[in-house]
Amino acid sequence: MSRARIYLDDAGSAPVLPEVREALRSLPDGNPSSPHTEGRVARAALDRARDMAASALGVERTEITFVSSGTEAVNLALFGAAARLSTDGRILTWAAEHQSVLAAIRRLQASGRDVIVAQVDGEARVDLDAITTGVALVSVGLANNEVGTTQPSVEVIERAHDAGALVHIDACAGPRWIPIPDGADLVSISGHKLGAGRGGLLYVRDGVRIEPQLFGGPQEWGRRAGYEDVASATAVATALLVCARDRSSHSRDAQRQSQALQAALLELGGEATGAAARLPNFATCTFPDRRGEDMLLSLDVAGVAASSGSACASGSLDPSHVLIAMGLDLGRAAGSLRLTTGYATTEDEISGTLTILRAVLSRAPARA
Repeated sequence: MSRARIYLDDAGSAPVLPEVREALRSLPDGNPSSPHTEGRVARAALDRARDMAASALGVERTEITFVSSGTEAVNLALFGAAARLSTDGRILTWAAEHQSVLAAIRRLQASGRDVIVAQVDGEARVDLDAITTGVALVSVGLANNEVGTTQPSVEVIERAHDAGALVHIDACAGPRWIPIPDGADLVSISGHKLGAGRGGLLYVRDGVRIEPQLFGGPQEWGRRAGYEDVASATAVATALLVCARDRSSHSRDAQRQSQALQAALLELGGEATGAAARLPNFATCTFPDRRGEDMLLSLDVAGVAASSGSACASGSLDPSHVLIAMGLDLGRAAGSLRLTTGYATTEDEISGTLTILRAVLSRAPARA
C-alpha cells in the first residue's frame, strides 16, 4: 500500500475547507441580476455571502466587492485607486511584494505615473521611512508570501494616512493565521489561499472611490461589471468565517509544527530566511549547495508537496525576486525551500516529513 501524501504548500494554495464544500452543495442556479424567481433566489444567496464576509471582516456589506481572484482584487485596488488620484501623486510599494502588485506598479509606471519601489531589509521587512509627503497610494502586504515575514501594517497605515495617502493591504497571504488590521482603505483577499478554492474579494472603505476595470452593468456597487458568481462569493465568505473563528487555535498548532520543521532544515544545513515575526505556519531556508527544483522533485517523489517560493513563478528558472530583494546572492536564492503547514496538518505528517527530509537532504547531490 502506497504512503499517503503530505501536503506542505498551504501558502501556495490552501486545501478546500470542509465547511466550504458543504456550503456549496445546495447553492441555487440562476443569475442574481435576473428578475425571475431563480434570479431572486440567487440574489438572496449572494446577499447572504456578502453579509457573511462583512461579518467576518467586521466591516459594512457595502464595502465588500466580490471578484474572481486575489490577482484581480490587487489589480482593481491599484488601477482603480490610481485612476482617481492626482497625476502628480506618487505610488509606493516595496521590492519584495507579490508579483501581482509589482506587475501592476510597473504598468502604472509605463503609463506615466510616478512610482517608488522601495527596498526591504534582509528579513523582507519594509522600510517605513519610504512613506513621505507626496506619496498618494501605498501598497503593502500583510505578510510576505515567500518567507512569511509579517509587515508592520498598522504603522504603515498610520504613516501613510499622516502623509495624506491611501493604503492598500495585499492580504492574499496571511489572513488564515493573523487578523487584518483596521484602518486600511483597500484590502485584497484571495479565495484559494483561504481554503475557498476559488474567488476573491476587495474591501473598499466607505468613502473611497475607485474606477472600475471591467465595464458593463452596475454589479458590485458599480465597482466590477459582469456576472456575479454566487458559488465563488459563498466559498470566500464561508472560508473567511472559518478563519475568523478558528485562527487562534490553528495558529498555535502551526507554530509548533513549523518550529519542528525549521529546526530540521537548519540541522540539515539550511540557512534561515525571513524574520522571527512571521506567519506561524512557515518554515523556510536556503541551501547554498543545492538547487531548489531538485529538492522539490525529490520531496515530491518521496510523498511531500513543498515549494521554493511563489506558485505564480512556477516554471521560471529565475531565482526568487523576494530573496534577491533581501540581499541573497544568486546561488543562495536558487536553493530555497518553503514548507507551510495547514489547518489539517497532523503531528504524524510532521513526523513523517522530518524522516523524509533527513533522507532526501542527506542524499541530494551537491550543486556544481
